[in-house]
Amino acid sequence: MNNLQRVQLETKGVKLDQSELTIYLQENDLQPFEEYNPQSATNKRNIYRSALSVLESIASSPDTMKSYKMDDITIRDFHAKVLNQIDNLERKIRQMKTDDQLQGESNFFMLFAD
Repeated sequence: MNNLQRVQLETKGVKLDQSELTIYLQENDLQPFEEYNPQSATNKRNIYRSALSVLESIASSPDTMKSYKMDDITIRDFHAKVLNQIDNLERKIRQMKTDDQLQGESNFFMLFAD
């Protein structure tokens, strides 16, 4: 799976041109056709940042919102769900660490007593 396919997986139901998704990925330091590395915390974080960018652009465009209207959901409901997903992704991204941050951590704790 490449980075483009991974961001499409993260933004299921959102139909954007491949060229648009490519721009979102490149803005978040990812190349669309490079292999997705699920072991890389940085790669995963950048995928989520790209998905967040996609959702933010949809939420800020009334014309785009109209095109996603479905039979059983109103535009207002869809907008609320998109905003909720944006909040969730922002929270998740803030809590994620990059590969560099993970390398600097140690897995042991020392306690000194006098």
